Amino acid sequence: MNRLVLQAQILERAAIRYTPAGLPALDLMLRHESLVDEAGNRRKVSLEIKAVAIGDIVKRVQGLGLTESPVFTGFLSAQKQGRGTVFHITGLSD
Repeated sequence: MNRLVLQAQILERAAIRYTPAGLPALDLMLRHESLVDEAGNRRKVSLEIKAVAIGDIVKRVQGLGLTESPVFTGFLSAQKQGRGTVFHITGLSD
């Protein structure tokens, strides 16, 4: 199963573009920070990840403020030419 649930803030938001199929697409950079338990210890986690929203979800993501920290859901895939990872956003909640 390939499913990611991530609470994050938007660091960067590009202009809307369109896929070859004519769907709107929005490229983003997300930042996540939290404390998690690992092997009985508290650990601070901080990461930045490239993300993309495609289709109907674009309007909802575009309407978010940069100070908001919604919960994004979706899946991971490789970038073109397999260099890095992209989080494909398919859902959004407060």
